[in-house]
Amino acid sequence: MTALATVARRAALVAGLGASAGAAAAAYGWWEKDQFVLREETVPILPEGSEPLRVLHLSDIHFVPGQAAKVRWLAGLSELEPDLVVNTGDNLSHPDAVLPLLDALEPLLRFPGVFVPGSNDYYAPVRSNPAGYLLGPSNRKAVPRRVELDWRRLFTGFGSAGWINLTNRSQSLDLGGLRLDFSGVDDPHLRRERYAGWPRSTAADAGGPTVRVAVIHAPYQRVLDHFTDAGADVILAGHTHGGQICLPFYGALVSNCDLPTWRAKGLTEWEHGGRLVPLNVSGGIGTSRYAPIRIACRPEAIMLTLTPRA
Repeated sequence: MTALATVARRAALVAGLGASAGAAAAAYGWWEKDQFVLREETVPILPEGSEPLRVLHLSDIHFVPGQAAKVRWLAGLSELEPDLVVNTGDNLSHPDAVLPLLDALEPLLRFPGVFVPGSNDYYAPVRSNPAGYLLGPSNRKAVPRRVELDWRRLFTGFGSAGWINLTNRSQSLDLGGLRLDFSGVDDPHLRRERYAGWPRSTAADAGGPTVRVAVIHAPYQRVLDHFTDAGADVILAGHTHGGQICLPFYGALVSNCDLPTWRAKGLTEWEHGGRLVPLNVSGGIGTSRYAPIRIACRPEAIMLTLTPRA
């Protein structure tokens, strides 16, 4: 065998091994996208003497009709009997997803809830080079021929069940004698955020225990800084998918925004202006239908137990 033939044979072997490894990784990622988990966290932010409050945080469902495993898991979350559900957007990933998603969430819609939208609640995802995701945040500019989703029906479905729309709005909710003041924004990834401040106190409720909860989809630093300065007690966000493709013992490669990758999933503390605020970023429940894999980053919902401050 000539030297040239030997080199060619080795090159073919390396290429074959690379293709096999890529196929194995893709197969594993396809499997992991349906390995749903519940992450549990404790956040000590309630006034002294308050009873614990259980908050179920959902984000980035990216629903596509026919996702039977996801439907079963979402419906089963109702067995947790949360005191409150917080949905931080990107519920859709298909033009025909609204009604089957509302059916899947029906058992959870009987609990009090609040929500904000993400960009994929407004527009269907488009085909793109998956490698581009590793180079920085996905394109926020207008995409030719993008398909507008039926977000109005989605919002109406949530609202008809009693969930509060926090799209550039603020509102209060009383749960067991504890007043929660919510402030939410439209998706910062689309630069649609407009700050509504916090609900105004009235003479009737002034002086009672109050907790301020900020709700956003994409955790851009400018938005986190604003809510930290504004006096939020906790900030809930999604959007990052936890990196979606992570390296074992390293973590996320990207966050799809300007959030540091080590914060792409989990409960951390955001600091700005001398204040520290608990920040919970959901790793998300789904994926874009054009990139249906997860690696070392299982889909999750989060049960936050709010407890009195130490």
